[in-house]
Amino acid sequence: MGECGEYRCWEEMLPDALGLVFRNLPLREVLTVVPRVCKSWSRVVTGPYCWQEIDIEEWRQQQVKPEQLVRMVEMLVARSCGSCRRISVSGLPDDPLFSFIGDHARALRTLEIPRSEISDAVVESVAPRLPNVTFLDISSCTKIGARALEAFGKHCKSLVGLRRVMHPTDVAGKACQHDEARAIACTMSRLRHLEIGYMVIATDAVLDILARCRDLRYLDLRGCWAVDDKFLQERHPGLRVLGPGVDDCFENSYLEECSDYSDYSDDSSIYSWELMDDDDDDYYAVGSDDEAIWDDGQGLENLGVRFYGGGFSESYAGFDWPPSP
Repeated sequence: MGECGEYRCWEEMLPDALGLVFRNLPLREVLTVVPRVCKSWSRVVTGPYCWQEIDIEEWRQQQVKPEQLVRMVEMLVARSCGSCRRISVSGLPDDPLFSFIGDHARALRTLEIPRSEISDAVVESVAPRLPNVTFLDISSCTKIGARALEAFGKHCKSLVGLRRVMHPTDVAGKACQHDEARAIACTMSRLRHLEIGYMVIATDAVLDILARCRDLRYLDLRGCWAVDDKFLQERHPGLRVLGPGVDDCFENSYLEECSDYSDYSDDSSIYSWELMDDDDDDYYAVGSDDEAIWDDGQGLENLGVRFYGGGFSESYAGFDWPPSP
């Protein structure tokens, strides 16, 4: 390659430094392009250095099959080797996958799993393994209730942010969710940020939360129609309260967020790709027999993946996580 003064020996960089560089690339390139450059880069990608943050929400929105989601999450979490600080993916299909996350991602600080099919029982089992979580998003997880919230609150002692936003169809027919409000009040006293949009609660339940969560600075009550916001503002003038009124812009955007993403498949800004299955001699071709890329032992050669551009996003900028080790 010539003298060191003329060329930079990228392959000789420390793995954690390369990992920080690769984290700025789109996930598509991290999984399919970077490993084929050289063996040292492939080792970085298949190791924990790129996976302190696992955000596959954009890919998840393409209505992938549940078994494909399970394989992707398990592969990336396993690659993190326990160093993952953030996971963002909606619609976990079952309890075993959530239990897998609890077993292999105990350093988590940000957990965003809205619309997941998890149960109270598995949350009670897994929550003790997630003591470092500071921000939790369990919006529209309709199979959990007060038991799960209480488990998270008791075991996630550092929790300062909770998002438990429901969709109107999630709470249709429910008389109230005061038991969930009570669980938040009794076990999450350190909360500073709370979103409970469209929960079926009244003013008394919110006052109970405010009486116990004295550090609360932001409260989203959009869609909580039985709450008297004027009374709250009089009692807690320093608290930023959003709602319970909902403007048309928010209502439309929220409904679109929960709608069929296939409506946007013709957008020119969207591109799709499938994991390659080559027969050439490039380094660690994706879909080949080499286990350096897909070390989950199952392979993903039939998995179609679609991205909306972008790389690793920070969907919740208010809460930080430690730098790459």
